[in-house]
Amino acid sequence: MKLRRLTALLLIALLIAAGGCAGGGDGGDTAGRVRLLVFGAPEELDAYRTLVGAYTGAHPDRQVQLVEASDRKDLVARLATSIAGGEPPELFLMNYRFYGQFAVKDVLEPLDERIAASGTIDPADYYPVAMDAFTWRGRQLCLPQNVSSLAVYYNRTLFEKHGVPLPQPGWTWNDLLTTATALTRDAQGGVIRGTESEGAAQRPAVHGLGIEPSIIRLAPFVWSNGGDIVDDPARPTRLTLDHPAAREALKNLVDLRLAYGVVPTDEEVEAEDDESRFANGRLAMLLSSRRSTTTFRSITGFEWDVAPLPVYRRPIGILHSDAYCMTRGGENKEAAWKFLEYAVSAEGQRIIAATGRTVPSHIEVSNSPAFLGPAQPPRSARVFLDAIPAVRALPTISTWPEIEDVTSGILENALYRGDRLDDVIRQLDEQTRPLFARGEHPR
Repeated sequence: MKLRRLTALLLIALLIAAGGCAGGGDGGDTAGRVRLLVFGAPEELDAYRTLVGAYTGAHPDRQVQLVEASDRKDLVARLATSIAGGEPPELFLMNYRFYGQFAVKDVLEPLDERIAASGTIDPADYYPVAMDAFTWRGRQLCLPQNVSSLAVYYNRTLFEKHGVPLPQPGWTWNDLLTTATALTRDAQGGVIRGTESEGAAQRPAVHGLGIEPSIIRLAPFVWSNGGDIVDDPARPTRLTLDHPAAREALKNLVDLRLAYGVVPTDEEVEAEDDESRFANGRLAMLLSSRRSTTTFRSITGFEWDVAPLPVYRRPIGILHSDAYCMTRGGENKEAAWKFLEYAVSAEGQRIIAATGRTVPSHIEVSNSPAFLGPAQPPRSARVFLDAIPAVRALPTISTWPEIEDVTSGILENALYRGDRLDDVIRQLDEQTRPLFARGEHPR
């Protein structure tokens, strides 16, 4: 009897020990440390510190360490290196355009079962376009914190000073061009028309518009003009910028610098990026997503607001959405899930929305004072919500980050150097086709 009892006690002890070891691997410890990898401007990082502080303040026994990358490329490199080394962070925050390179390697933890068991997360509470963007082959791999779109930030004080009409819903590309031309001014406040500024003794003191020469800035205008940027959004094999609607939108983008001189030169952008130029009052309008709001809320010298994108044939926008993703190899999955669940819950999204960083993916929170409250700019925050029904997502194939990097350099040369349009389109096609061929798809 004594031997049987001793054997039973030893078996129980072994089971308890095994359970304790498993807790580190499968996430049984809700009080363990969670590492969250993010990047952003200082104001954006402050927003995430606020969220983490609120969470750990409510749960003093839980630790969340914010791991801050310098930029998107640094984040991707750190994540890839840590996964390869067997010590990845439990969580990371990433745009839907970039997570496919990790989804295809099966290093992300599917969240479907945790969502189904959650008393906090109901998928019906979130904008479908954002949830769908993080669905890979039938599995929900990440949960979105935001559902932003591209908007036009504008210096309202500058518009009023020069008597230029404010942007209105339904304004066209030609309206944007006319407005940018009217606001491109010399140091004395005089209008500088066309590219005459190139030969002038003094460059414009204020440029009418700032726009990044990239595929993510071009895409919504191609769509609005009735075209597409790829041959098949679900399983793309090539860019289709050679089609008339896409070609027209690309030409109009390039002409902003070459024909009209309303955007800064590449040398000027190198010296002062568009976001800084806008904050310093030297840029009348800037196309950007919601993430610029945190930076611009520090502006004290003028009043600013946001307007919808100009329209070609129909209103359409481009999805900007980031989500929390959990790594398969993270040490403490249960603790990671508890923070993730909090971050995307109504409570967590109210906290981060109040900082200005996000357009909440949680439908109720997006329509609450946490986002729409008039206490801080932009006063026209509803512009972001009005755009949601018409936003489209870019392809999320595994090689999309490489496609963006390649197209960025070519489009920069087109805008700033004046490369021939036919050559630009040919280079874009030739250099991206192999990347499309190598990519894997989420469907």
